[in-house]
Amino acid sequence: MGLLSKKDAKLITDPLADNNPITIQVLGICSALAITAQLKASIVMSLSVLFVMGVGNVVISLIRNIIPSKIRIIVQLTVVAALVIIVDQVLKAYAYSLSKELSVFIGLIITNCIIMGRFEAFALANGPWRSFLDGIGNALGYAVILVIVGFFRELLGSGTLLGIKVLGDPIEKTGLYALGYENNGFMLLSPMALIVVGIIIWVQRSRNKDLIED
Repeated sequence: MGLLSKKDAKLITDPLADNNPITIQVLGICSALAITAQLKASIVMSLSVLFVMGVGNVVISLIRNIIPSKIRIIVQLTVVAALVIIVDQVLKAYAYSLSKELSVFIGLIITNCIIMGRFEAFALANGPWRSFLDGIGNALGYAVILVIVGFFRELLGSGTLLGIKVLGDPIEKTGLYALGYENNGFMLLSPMALIVVGIIIWVQRSRNKDLIED
């Protein structure tokens, strides 16, 4: 018997496609607009949310039976805030420049609708293992969209990926720039992130007609 049952495996696979938290549930979209101008920032934010959701869901699940219902939101905020502080301190210690670049957006993980939604909808009603899988699955679904958006915004907006020039040098006119290509500065603006997300949603619904609402 495998490590994951079919039911447990769906907790990870569903958010990657037909139940994606950004493109289907339209949650956590603010960070998709704000920090995806660079692929590196998108990856770091994705890893941060992966840690917070995975560990947070387990913690909430472990203490779910002793949390008074009247203060459960406060408890959930306390748990996620503690985990975000850990992430912030680790970034400041090992990736200070990136920490400054992400600045307030790391702190805003605390108010990420996906995290609070999974705490409330899943972790409070399920055991630690399934809660962990649910957290990892939704975080990966979130990460996939951030990485895709960050990839295209940095590539088309700056001609780089992870800071590496992949299309040539725009000043010395090498690579594609020698053929007359120019970077699209609009891709670095937040509205273009919304357009890229919209294209992803369109492609997703084109592939699966069941996702189209009446």
